[in-house]
Amino acid sequence: MENNLQAFLVENAIKAENIKYVASKRFLGANKQPIEWELRVLNSEEDEAIKRTCKKKSFTPGTRDVKIELDSDKYAEELICACVVYPNLHDATLQDSYGVVGAAQLIRKMLTPGEYTDLYLMVSQANGFEVGMDDKKIKQAKN
Repeated sequence: MENNLQAFLVENAIKAENIKYVASKRFLGANKQPIEWELRVLNSEEDEAIKRTCKKKSFTPGTRDVKIELDSDKYAEELICACVVYPNLHDATLQDSYGVVGAAQLIRKMLTPGEYTDLYLMVSQANGFEVGMDDKKIKQAKN
């Protein structure tokens, strides 16, 4: 194994590039083709900040126990809003067009349930969350 710390320096790390993705075939450009959305990759600090805003406390009745859980629906929503670069979900004109306020409401109005779920899966994959384990990873885990 090679001990080359130079490869780990920030200036030598490969930068994550934005990803193009057709979130819906219903939004067509001038050429009558679906418009690609642009997704960015978050860093771990940004992801942790989102997770902190998505935690909820629940109390066990009759005790003083507090359980802190991640609200997975809110996390998915916030993750999508943080990763979508184009279209700009924070654009007031776009929000007004759908009669909503806020990026989270806008994305739910714009997309069908299936499109929303597919977008979440793409955002998850873009950020390195594996949707499933491929054969290579299963073999590595067994060894």
